[in-house]
Amino acid sequence: MANMREDLFKDLLPTHGEAIDPVEMARRDQKKALPKRFYAKAHVEQREGGHALLLDGKPALTPGRNALQLPNEKAARLVADEWERQSELIDPATMPVTRIVNSALDGVAREMDAVRDEIVKYASSDLVCYRAAEPEGLVQAQALLWDPVLDFAREQLGARLVLAEGVMFTTQPDHAIAAVRSSVEKIDGVLALACVHVMTTLSGSALIALAVARARMDAQAAWAAAHADEDFQMRIWGADAEALARRERRWLDMKAATDLRAALQD
Repeated sequence: MANMREDLFKDLLPTHGEAIDPVEMARRDQKKALPKRFYAKAHVEQREGGHALLLDGKPALTPGRNALQLPNEKAARLVADEWERQSELIDPATMPVTRIVNSALDGVAREMDAVRDEIVKYASSDLVCYRAAEPEGLVQAQALLWDPVLDFAREQLGARLVLAEGVMFTTQPDHAIAAVRSSVEKIDGVLALACVHVMTTLSGSALIALAVARARMDAQAAWAAAHADEDFQMRIWGADAEALARRERRWLDMKAATDLRAALQD
């Protein structure tokens, strides 16, 4: 039984040096035989230092042997609910919050400066700064969905970013990147930082992720902004079923990150 638990927890976290990518983790999980549920009840209990996930009354551990513990009950409940919803088999692909928490406690916690740097790097070539010249419908769609993100960056972060036409790289002003970095450095705690990192990589935009983190955009609006180009192309050429399925899997991870971030703020 102990070995089964250890194998399962390994499946819920990338190995050292492996990219912390919830989408790739989900794909990897699908290729493995799913373990049977080995516990009857998952619940949350307040303990010194936070709220812990308990399986049949025993504290759960991350793959790195850290206590699977969160700062408040609402955030911990998101994890416990995922474990409680498992049926005969445990499917890590259906546990996106748990994957983020494990990655945060065992991975991001060791490399917080590097994670901050990666978020800021996205801002230097942020999705919302690269605009199409045509067709007019796409130009309007981008403006509708992306201009509010730039307004947020200017008004709330003090970051005035430069727009570019097409895909040619444009260097952003040092003061704008410094303003984004200052905001990223103010993110409180490893779990919150992990959430913003996940939202950044999934959306392709540090500015979208920060807008969500500061409750200036909800998850649906952020997801629509991240897929402005793709949605425009689908309206013209039609939807691809396989692409939509991949997008739905990624959405579950985006929603998990936004839900966890919101719970951590309560």
